[in-house]
Amino acid sequence: MIRTHLDRSPFDAAKRGRLPALGTVAVATAALMIVGASTADAATPVGLGTAASYAVLAGAGVTNTGPSVISGDLGTSPTAAVTGFPPGLVNNGTIHAANAVALQAQSDLTTAYDQASAEPISANVAADITGSTLAPGVYKASSALALNGTVTLDGGSDPDAVFVFQAPSTLITGSGSRVALINVNPCNVFWQVGSSATIGTSTTFVGTVLALTSISVQNGATVSGRVLARNGAVTLDDNVITANDCSPRTTTTPVGDGGVVVPPIVIPIPSIPGLPSIPGVPPVITIPGLPGLPGTPPTSSVPTAPAVPPTSDTPGTPGTPNTPGTPGTPNTPGNPNTPGTPNTPGTPNTPGTPNTPGTPGVPTGPDAPGRYSPGSQITQVPGGGVDTGDGSTVRSADHWRPASIGLAAAAIIGSALVLRRRKS
Repeated sequence: MIRTHLDRSPFDAAKRGRLPALGTVAVATAALMIVGASTADAATPVGLGTAASYAVLAGAGVTNTGPSVISGDLGTSPTAAVTGFPPGLVNNGTIHAANAVALQAQSDLTTAYDQASAEPISANVAADITGSTLAPGVYKASSALALNGTVTLDGGSDPDAVFVFQAPSTLITGSGSRVALINVNPCNVFWQVGSSATIGTSTTFVGTVLALTSISVQNGATVSGRVLARNGAVTLDDNVITANDCSPRTTTTPVGDGGVVVPPIVIPIPSIPGLPSIPGVPPVITIPGLPGLPGTPPTSSVPTAPAVPPTSDTPGTPGTPNTPGTPGTPNTPGNPNTPGTPNTPGTPNTPGTPNTPGTPGVPTGPDAPGRYSPGSQITQVPGGGVDTGDGSTVRSADHWRPASIGLAAAAIIGSALVLRRRKS
């Protein structure tokens, strides 16, 4: 609760006789009016507990693609898987993977989710809130909630205005959608989702997403707030997510002249019908402010206790180095090609057996003389044959025929020669 200068001292001063009774009553009345105006019809901020320091919190691991930048803590529990960091960066925060810190944040997230889902409803909204301009309050969709353009949240004159959106099913924003704020602190915008949330590509989103299952922040989307998933995974893709500083503000009580300053109090006097106004009586009574009470030291609010630094993760036991793989068996050299069997030289031709010179022919000539032995008896055989002496016989006609032919030829030749000579 924000402290005011009306919290103390004026009543004590009245007891000491330094303020008139009317001033005391007026101060009390004004204080009651202020409290009533600040609490009527206002949604309650959702308490995040230790989950407030997280820009990203998951139940089943965080997966990132591309150079996402996370400002704030990043954690997951009970699943310890965190992938994609780097190339993703976590600035002004720590990665908590299934440790005691992340477990406590998940417990506080469950409490916050239950609170947001139980907030009394101010109004029901359509399935798509594109184009709406909404005042502070609690808004509930019948099932899924969509945003396919721009929705404007207008806090009016209340810088502490709170907006709570309840989506019993899913929350899905279209590509390029935008949540615009007018005099609204991003810390006071909450989106309670009964299943999973999808922040579409290039969406400019504001507020804390409390999802029962998973959250997907698609390529190029930015979130000024938090994406907190109770049971499922959170998937990122080249995003910028900034967890706003929502720590309580320190308010200093105005002081002056060494003591508490009481401002002027204005009390209107209602007019009564039928009665004329009294001359000289103003329509209002103004009690001038009092200077600081002497001797009273300046009063200031108790400063907010410094935040307890987050417990650093206990370094995990280094993983067992990878056992080098067994070297592969070197390739067995192939058998060299067996040289081919040289061609067997052909068997040289056996020189042919020289031709045996032919037996010289027996010259044929005149019949060899018969075996005539002088003094031998030439026996005449019957038929005119002659015994040749070798046991054979030749007829006389056959034996002399060649000689007769030769003689005839010689006679012819001789006659021819004689005739030639005569002519010459």
